[in-house]
Amino acid sequence: MTGTSQPWWRLLTREHWFVFTIASLAWLFDCLDQQLFNLARDAAMEQLLPTKEMATEYGPYTTSIFLLGWAAGGLFFGALGDRFGRAKVLTVSVLLYSVFTGLSALSTGFFDFCVYRFLTGTGVGGVFGLAVALVADSVPDKARAPALGLLQSLSSIGNITAGLIGMGIGMLAARELLPMGLKTWQAMFLVGAAPAFLCVFILGRLKEPQKWVDAKAAGAKTGVKFGSYKVLLTHPKWRRHAWGGLALCSAGIIGLWGIGNFHPKIVRTLVETHLAAKNLSPEALGSEKAFWSSMALMLQNVGAFAGMTVMAKIAQVKGRKIAFAIALVASFASTVLVFKGMREFNQIFWMIPLMGFGQLGVFAVYAIYLPELFPTSLRSTGTSFCYNFGRVVAATAPFTIGQITRSLGGNIEGFRTAGMWVSGVLLLGILVLPLLPETKDQPLPEEEDRL
Repeated sequence: MTGTSQPWWRLLTREHWFVFTIASLAWLFDCLDQQLFNLARDAAMEQLLPTKEMATEYGPYTTSIFLLGWAAGGLFFGALGDRFGRAKVLTVSVLLYSVFTGLSALSTGFFDFCVYRFLTGTGVGGVFGLAVALVADSVPDKARAPALGLLQSLSSIGNITAGLIGMGIGMLAARELLPMGLKTWQAMFLVGAAPAFLCVFILGRLKEPQKWVDAKAAGAKTGVKFGSYKVLLTHPKWRRHAWGGLALCSAGIIGLWGIGNFHPKIVRTLVETHLAAKNLSPEALGSEKAFWSSMALMLQNVGAFAGMTVMAKIAQVKGRKIAFAIALVASFASTVLVFKGMREFNQIFWMIPLMGFGQLGVFAVYAIYLPELFPTSLRSTGTSFCYNFGRVVAATAPFTIGQITRSLGGNIEGFRTAGMWVSGVLLLGILVLPLLPETKDQPLPEEEDRL
């Protein structure tokens, strides 16, 4: 059997598998951190703010601040990854988000909670661009697309784990078994910090990809600037790829972080209605909401794993651009279904997985496509620019939803309507596709392409 006809995983050496595993774990724990924040946010706001109405309005603002930190960290660490090495900077990013995730549990008010979430976001933002650049530069070309698709699909395991953690903490809280008087949201942040922190010690063993080492040495002789935003945004080809990729990423990121990840608010309302006849105490009702919000998150990410696996396969077989078009349409349709149509408790069990399939499927194509748009000197920079600068745009969506919700009465129906209005941005991503190249079966671009 020749090298070209072998299954992709047989092309990987032990060192390739080590790099892939560690990069996947870094991104998996990153996603676990993100989802624990989504689960803990509403309960934290209800405790840290004086009224429920303020919690409903200000909760989305904490997500905006988190996304701004994510954007800042992604841009900063992405450029550092091209300049000083993907493995080194990835280690720093993981350490940063693990420490400030733990510190979020110590928040005493809205302001310090936002500070911790911004700093957590800076670490979270660095990981995706660094992890996919690390894998793209390390594995053989034939294995690159399926390996990156799998890396993104495995992130759903982190999300599912977050759901299981949330369910477990909700059950312990219902039985008053949480230690030291911790609230459910505080326990989630503390537990979420631990695995990421442990991952840092393994990351220290990673070597830089030989492709990057060779390119860096060659660049020192020819004057190639690594991690330069000036080059990225002034070179005609890379500039076109950067802005087109940014617009494409913004659509999916707004769909997920500006809209879809607020489904716990709808779920908590359905749970409250479903359990109204039981006359539960506020503490018991809060535990039930935490449990079922976590269950919904787990269901979302079961659907997400299927969606990312399917979209990654479509991208490999049919092409990156058609996969994007299918994924964005599916994301829009499933989001509207949940925000408009999910009215009964039992609908959680099938509508939430459908939304996960649609909204997360597009992210598998990002992982495959973005590293294929830029040369080695700009791979982490360009990927992080597209994926993370889009957070700045996405950060406006929770604020917009908060304002629309407030103008419509500040209640859950206003929130549902606001989410449906903003979800139209998902379809705008399709308009960008004709401006970008199809990279299926193409080698990674290199420095000579800059001329």
